[in-house]
Amino acid sequence: MEAVAKLRNYPTSPRKMRLLADLIRGMQVEKALAELEFNAKHSASPLRKLVLSAINNWKQQNEGGDESQLVVKTIFVDGARTLKRMRPAPQGRGYRVRKRSNHVTVIVDTK
Repeated sequence: MEAVAKLRNYPTSPRKMRLLADLIRGMQVEKALAELEFNAKHSASPLRKLVLSAINNWKQQNEGGDESQLVVKTIFVDGARTLKRMRPAPQGRGYRVRKRSNHVTVIVDTK
């Protein structure tokens, strides 16, 4: 039985988070955690915590189950709210800055 974990409104652009999501999609959970632990990207640590949360959710649903067979079945990143700010620009103008955030959903399941 699969388990779900969600991360909502994380202040990183969805494009940057998708790079890591594509990296661990379909991997075994142990390999995915090792990959995220030693990845230099800023988004790797919250994504690692999210995978750990999905593992713990799976443990609660399947007591006595073998977690060594778990894989990252599905992971997807959606855009969330965008904060719109203004940055001073030459000749009295203002450039718009869009501070993006994202939602991440991870589903783990056995093979």
